[in-house]
Amino acid sequence: MASGLDNDAVPAALIEVRRPYDADQEIAIIDAVHSALVDAFRIPPEDRNIRLIVHEPHRFACAPDLSHPEYRTIVTIDCFAGRSSDAKRRLYAAIVERLGALGIPGDHVSTIVHEIDRDNWGVGGGHAASDVDLGFAVEV
Repeated sequence: MASGLDNDAVPAALIEVRRPYDADQEIAIIDAVHSALVDAFRIPPEDRNIRLIVHEPHRFACAPDLSHPEYRTIVTIDCFAGRSSDAKRRLYAAIVERLGALGIPGDHVSTIVHEIDRDNWGVGGGHAASDVDLGFAVEV
């Protein structure tokens, strides 16, 4: 088995928001999602694979009944299959809790987890993730 991976084997998170934040706020949002992943999925704390995209409100439609539609936030996580339902529930709750501490209402946050078989994820310079030592457990 190959080893020596960088962070291309950890979950890839995409945070989409519909309002601008200053740089410190953006970093705090990214840190909040990363911290939730570390706690719930037990990924290595030093590994990060998180992107934040700010959409113009007219390019990010949402339900008209939201109390503060400008805070609508979608977090999409691409990860290896194998996490337990409990780990995913911990992730959902942790993301809402941490983003809530930043003023984003919990009922304005959706988290979507896409589970990908390790044969379908290339890492470490062209290896299938199923062929390498990831350095962390997926079955949590």
